[in-house]
Amino acid sequence: MGSPSYPLTLDLTGRRAVVVGGGPVAARRASGLVEAGAAVEVIAPFLCEDLGALVAGGALTWHERDYLPGDLTLKDRPAPDADNSSESAVEQVFDPAWLVHTATGERSVDDQVAREAEAARIWCVRADDATASTAWTPAVARGAVGTASEGLTVAVTAGGDPRRASAVRDAVLAALDSGTLPVRRLRRATPASGAGTPTVGRVALVGGGPGADDLITVRGRALLAAADVVVTDRLGPRGLLATLGADVEVVDVGKTPGNHPVSQERINELLVHHARLGKRVVRLKGGDPFVLGRGGEEALHCLANGVAVEVVPGVTSAVSVPAAAGIPVTHRGVAASFVVASAHEGAEHVLAAAADAAPDATLVLLMGVSRLGETAAALIDAGRPADTPVALVERGWTPEQRTTTTTLATAARDAELAGVRAPAVVVVGEVVALREQLGDLAGSSVTA
Repeated sequence: MGSPSYPLTLDLTGRRAVVVGGGPVAARRASGLVEAGAAVEVIAPFLCEDLGALVAGGALTWHERDYLPGDLTLKDRPAPDADNSSESAVEQVFDPAWLVHTATGERSVDDQVAREAEAARIWCVRADDATASTAWTPAVARGAVGTASEGLTVAVTAGGDPRRASAVRDAVLAALDSGTLPVRRLRRATPASGAGTPTVGRVALVGGGPGADDLITVRGRALLAAADVVVTDRLGPRGLLATLGADVEVVDVGKTPGNHPVSQERINELLVHHARLGKRVVRLKGGDPFVLGRGGEEALHCLANGVAVEVVPGVTSAVSVPAAAGIPVTHRGVAASFVVASAHEGAEHVLAAAADAAPDATLVLLMGVSRLGETAAALIDAGRPADTPVALVERGWTPEQRTTTTTLATAARDAELAGVRAPAVVVVGEVVALREQLGDLAGSSVTA
């Protein structure tokens, strides 16, 4: 590989490609060729599990024997055994290979394959000796649909160093999907049905996690980097919005307690409107879109209007925000289950959610600050001990995180004295006491 090489992309669709060998390396080579659409034939007396699965699925043809002269060109080969039906079938295919990969682990066999490939002017990739190959397989990755790397194939060679090539490939793909390399795909106005009708886009309901920019999922980050339009909430990783390109439209529909400038109906309409213009739309939400986030309503509205939608789960604040304050919602010997409820609907809703829970279950309340006094009183009236520990965790996973510990009896008073404000997660249960041992695991705290 010391001499200069010429990078080239091959269209192997329907073209014959031969893999000699049945081990794990041969399996990787064959899998890549199948993915590229080649008509793959594997020649080996036995197969590893992965190759066997490809054969069982009908993805390739297996010749259960050792390599024979003429296998690449199908010329000058000894006549097959008349009783071997599979070999008889192969004899009917008069199609020289376009490419061969040899990975037998036996130098003499690989040398023979390489010599015959050279004589027949067939490109040969050798697993045992890159310097003796006439072609090399790069480290390849294909961008996932809906991400910034969609439609891209990243292929890297590194002078015969496959580990280095793989590391560079992964780094390039990650940089594309995260937006670090701002190379977004240009969208072409391709008619969907008739002239002038733009292709309908799609909507991704992305859970942004509890607030920290690096707690969004890899899939969510990739879709955000590829978005044409982002419809965002007040909560979630808003710092990521600054990484978007100037051509990305950001629509802020954030709600605060008592102030909902954009109705849910209008949000639903916005998603469909932009998708019908052929845009890739990301609905960026705090936490998980299907945990008290009205994501189900948005998904139903999109589907009812013929817009494709996908859901990307997020780290829900109901579990992660207490964890940041050193409060596990379950703990052996303390609580074996937990209940998540919205306190925004009133105390009756909270009581109904907790009615069937185990006596030791942790109760996690979202949107519970404004009705904290009402909710605490109702829980006491329903039988919860007045001295049940309570934690109020504000702005979890942000530099402003703060935790106030109290009890059901004093929760409303202590929250007012501490100036507790939304967004905050309310945790009710004996697990709150574990905070004394674990301490804050993110942010700063204050104890009333």
